[in-house]
Amino acid sequence: MQEATLLQMRHIDKRFPGVLALNNVDFTLRGGEIHALMGENGAGKSTLIKILTGVYQMDGGEILVEGEQATIRSPQDAQNHGISTVYQEITLCPNLTVGENMFIGRENSPWIKHKEREERADEILGQLGIPARSTQQLGSCSLAVQQMVAIARAVDMNCKVLILDEPTSSLDDKEVNMLFSLMKDLKSKGVGIIFVTHFLEQVYEVSDRITVLRNGELVGEYLTSELPQVELVAKMIGKELDELSALSEVDEKKSVQGEVFYEARDLSSSDAMPFDFTIRKGEVNGFTGLLGSGRSESVRAIFGADKVTGGKVKIKGEEVKITHPIDAMKHGIGYLAEDRKRDGIIADLSVRENIILALQVMNGMFKPISRSESEAFADEYIKVLNIKTASRETPVGSLSGGNQQKVILARWLLTHPDYLILDEPTRGIDVGTKLEIQKLVLKLAEDGVSVTFISSEVEEMLRTCSRLIVMRDRHIVGELKGQDLTQAKVMKTIAGGEKQNENE
Repeated sequence: MQEATLLQMRHIDKRFPGVLALNNVDFTLRGGEIHALMGENGAGKSTLIKILTGVYQMDGGEILVEGEQATIRSPQDAQNHGISTVYQEITLCPNLTVGENMFIGRENSPWIKHKEREERADEILGQLGIPARSTQQLGSCSLAVQQMVAIARAVDMNCKVLILDEPTSSLDDKEVNMLFSLMKDLKSKGVGIIFVTHFLEQVYEVSDRITVLRNGELVGEYLTSELPQVELVAKMIGKELDELSALSEVDEKKSVQGEVFYEARDLSSSDAMPFDFTIRKGEVNGFTGLLGSGRSESVRAIFGADKVTGGKVKIKGEEVKITHPIDAMKHGIGYLAEDRKRDGIIADLSVRENIILALQVMNGMFKPISRSESEAFADEYIKVLNIKTASRETPVGSLSGGNQQKVILARWLLTHPDYLILDEPTRGIDVGTKLEIQKLVLKLAEDGVSVTFISSEVEEMLRTCSRLIVMRDRHIVGELKGQDLTQAKVMKTIAGGEKQNENE
């Protein structure tokens, strides 16, 4: 049964200095539906959500909740209108308990009993199947569990509108299914859910309608059942997918003829078990495995990002010592970390300053890059990578996630690396930017750069890599190439956990 209109956003405008972020955007949410909000990074999704939640003030337009005009100037206003949000970046307090996080800022009375709060929190956690206790410190929980606690907090606020901004980005398949069951249950109770994700298959699994934004403007609203996935992607990026199809033709493009560039034997670190690894000049290979399999720990050991505890490393046949990132950088290795917020960008610095950072570190503090040089470098890579920014001096923290990722890529490309490690370079970014990064990786390989590519999306790795190292429980359990590079083979290797020779 079709529910009545719950939320309307009409003719929404939002301007930032030098940027029109939203231009005459409409959005309608019905009760009892899951509505996917789709678009590239920078399309305006986050801005629209922040207006709805009172983080930003709109410059034009109106918001109606259940047909009544709603004035939303703060997150508290949004909460008063029954609007709850779970953002992509977890905003809870790791130093407090799970129960305290679920109720912080909304105690009905200073006399509310701590025991009652704990019992209520445990009840909610139990209902949702979340493996945590109310008395447990949130910081001791995994990132996935912290995300689920944030969702539980929002659900318990009797919301009419639940906004989920990339809620599955840190969840494994089991946890995603748990979340989807919860979403469907809330939908059946008349809650309207705005679902923002870059996982297209998830959109088609749970959503009823899709609204697409592009460059701050409304492309359209569609019934999910009537919009083929290929058309959705085309609407998001504003062009046909011939280029994406071309990436599927991988065999010839990914043939490897170069000499071995990097070789490790029994390499280990504080977080990585001993492993062997080689990569050839111009090769694109990758580590794959389930969450916690050890893929990120392995590449951090290669770069010296964690304390190296053993093993031997050769570069171009010569034994070298890499125990710190600066050692790796001096040997031509660059590393884009999995967590761009924590280990990548420096949010308060400008795009220009972030781009020149690695090169300046390699030059040393006594050889500063001049202002004119840094401006020229920044302008070059803003153009080459199509970085969407108001100017080179814009704080990088104000850019969309995809454009932040491009800035970090620019940082390493400026050092002209021989070997580039990319750990989840396309996580949480839009389809169009994913395509650009995949094309860039293949172009770098054509130019002789060795690339290790890690992605949670196996299909993306199959399109990009010529060889996959399969990991399980922090050990290498298989190595696949050629005709064995199939999703079924990868899954079988992960599940079987039996070491397979790459020549089998």
